[in-house]
Amino acid sequence: MIAIFGGTFDPVHLGHLNMASQCVNTFNLSTLYFMPCALPAHKAAPGISTAHRINMLNAAIAPYPHFALDLRELNRTGPSYSLLSLQELRAEHPDTPILFLMGMDSFNNLNKWYEWQAITQLCHIVVYHRPGQTCNPNKALNSYISNAHTEALQQLATHNFGKLYFLPGETLDAASSTIREQLKKTNKNNELLPEPVSHYIKQHQLYQSDD
Repeated sequence: MIAIFGGTFDPVHLGHLNMASQCVNTFNLSTLYFMPCALPAHKAAPGISTAHRINMLNAAIAPYPHFALDLRELNRTGPSYSLLSLQELRAEHPDTPILFLMGMDSFNNLNKWYEWQAITQLCHIVVYHRPGQTCNPNKALNSYISNAHTEALQQLATHNFGKLYFLPGETLDAASSTIREQLKKTNKNNELLPEPVSHYIKQHQLYQSDD
């Protein structure tokens, strides 16, 4: 299996690492790739440089032997459409199951993604479902859930794409937007950031203003 976890990671935090670890452990993965995007199609552009985001990701994942970076979206011009990355991955690995990890907030908006139905035919969608979170699909997304949802891990191993799995996990209330706001108010270490990331942010005085 190949697993990818996309996002702006602005900044990467313990919630991201927790999600990724749960996915690695559940599917017994050898590698999970963090795939930072350049110009997200559904969010504001990152407020810090690409180099800073890469450096923080490298610092955050260094202690985890199963984590790696895939920088293809940063090397591509234009918006970071997940479809393009998945098409490339499928061409590179035509006979391998691909897992696309995302949080429930992203899944609830999946129907707004560029060519989202095509995405579901290139990979399995793995949704990290924390306690207390609600799945709020629209009609089109609900139809996909009815056809694709499985609770059998083996289904994802024996099919290369097309399945949906809700990955249960412990609660860790962390959001990059909230962390950024907190960092503007104080230069103290944020408890939701890995220590190397906190050190990097303080060293380079990141997120200290709206600039």
